Amino acid sequence: MIPFDTQINFILFEIPKKNMQSKLPQTGTTIFTIMSSLAAATGAINLSQGFPNFSIDNKLKNYVIDALDQDQVQYAPMPGRLDLRQQIASKIANQHSLTINPDTEITITAGATQAIFTAVAALIATGDEVILFDPAYDCYDPSIRLFGGKPIHLKLSFPNYTIDWAELERTITSKTKLIIFNNPQNPAGSAWLEEDLKSLEKITAKFPHLYIISDEVYEHLQYTGIHQSVLKSDLLRSRSFVTYSFGKTFHVTGWKIGYCIAPPEFTKEFRKVHQFNVFCVNNSMQFALAKYLELHDEWKQLSSFYQAKRDLFQKAMTSSNFKPLTCQGTYFCLYDYSAISAEKDTDFAIRLTKEIGVATIPVSVFYSDFTDHKVIRICFAKTDELLLQAAKKLCKI
Repeated sequence: MIPFDTQINFILFEIPKKNMQSKLPQTGTTIFTIMSSLAAATGAINLSQGFPNFSIDNKLKNYVIDALDQDQVQYAPMPGRLDLRQQIASKIANQHSLTINPDTEITITAGATQAIFTAVAALIATGDEVILFDPAYDCYDPSIRLFGGKPIHLKLSFPNYTIDWAELERTITSKTKLIIFNNPQNPAGSAWLEEDLKSLEKITAKFPHLYIISDEVYEHLQYTGIHQSVLKSDLLRSRSFVTYSFGKTFHVTGWKIGYCIAPPEFTKEFRKVHQFNVFCVNNSMQFALAKYLELHDEWKQLSSFYQAKRDLFQKAMTSSNFKPLTCQGTYFCLYDYSAISAEKDTDFAIRLTKEIGVATIPVSVFYSDFTDHKVIRICFAKTDELLLQAAKKLCKI
């Protein structure tokens, strides 16, 4: 008789091995993980991944403690806590003078990335075309491909990173189901003018089969003009999923909490996917955010807070050989290094990390064809001291 342990090993050995067919065969580890890991390994200042290194508001911390003290630790409602959705509706009314129904138009999500993924899942079927703009945030393309869609990459004009609206209109076909925008734009730092919103409105009116995902996570980080949300247009609002991030607004990126605003019929389909994906989002943090929004309006000061950091860093970089590109929004700024080196931006970013001690992101990774304009992205959501230290190092090259 075969010994018991031996028999198990023999059975396991006989199980045929099967190769899983990848749905994302070209996708590897994100550049953010790679550069942050390299920064940690070399002890470099990490200005690559977009997260703040300073403390959050103590009032918000205390509301988290209150949530725990009140045992707000079980499942939240699937669409999100009603008190938080009501406070979001109140904020939108304050910000844009718009009425949003918290019951039927707002869903709390596990960050804006999950909101975008869920909207794509609710919309896209095999063969649908989706237009996006390079340099594009890295979650858009894979989300489209996972549901059988075909990403159509257009390029923002360089170096101002604006949309060619005529090119967009020429690109739309009967197969075009969705357009994804990011405003203010990450990684480019550009922001829409009112005329951009009107251009999108005119195009959308011509193509009744079009849907829109408007990624507005940096809505409060705009330094020129007024944020041009698609919610301002009745037509665009009727066609759009609009996504937001509390992580970006309140310096709590690790909480991964955001929300999606969409018309009731869109929200219904969105929640069908949402309930079988994450179902609901961290109840304790939702409690804290609801209280914070109810009693405080710090989001109104966010633009000036980050503009001061942008200006501090750019001033400290004045004597460097880097050329700053326009930074109208987000907490990222782009620098052209072509006067310093002809290296590929990926190689240059790695060398900066290892030799100079500052980690950045090469912008070519945000292009589907890896267009290399010799530009790096730098995150300035850091303490003033750290920004000055990094600038001093970068001025040496």
